[in-house]
Amino acid sequence: MNTAKLRSKRIIVTTTAAVAALAIGGGVWATAANADVRGDERDRIGNAAVQAVPGGTVDDVDTSDEPGSAYEVEIRKQDGSEVDVLLDKDLKVIGQQAGTEAGDAPDPVVPEAARTSAGQAAVAAVGSGTATDVEASDDPGVAYEVEVRAADNTEWDVELDTAFKVLTKTADN
Repeated sequence: MNTAKLRSKRIIVTTTAAVAALAIGGGVWATAANADVRGDERDRIGNAAVQAVPGGTVDDVDTSDEPGSAYEVEIRKQDGSEVDVLLDKDLKVIGQQAGTEAGDAPDPVVPEAARTSAGQAAVAAVGSGTATDVEASDDPGVAYEVEVRAADNTEWDVELDTAFKVLTKTADN
């Protein structure tokens, strides 16, 4: 029996299994990172983050993949610009950064009057609730994308045209 050849095959099989395990684990971690946080937990985390940006409103709350942080909260300042606030697991602010990813253009600012009208139209389309985020859309034919939390805590994505007419509404699952 050629033991050198057998050892070589064992190393290849072991290495292949280790690489496959890392790929699967990495895929699971990447899926878990940046997951939207919903409901009461979203409110609790968002309230902690907004303390760092007086007068700001919470647009989005995600788990964080940044080292040392547990949550990333997107806050819209009164001037319409965005700030990402990083929180640790105890909801202590550990950092802030401009609200754009590297290489991304800043989100267009939606004027307050348009933000209010879009939010009202989206809430009316859902029936009741609160508009939690209003953004300018970069999709053809869509002017605004609005996230709504209905009274029953269902999350909705509503797309509107420039006249605030509902184009689509989709429940988040």
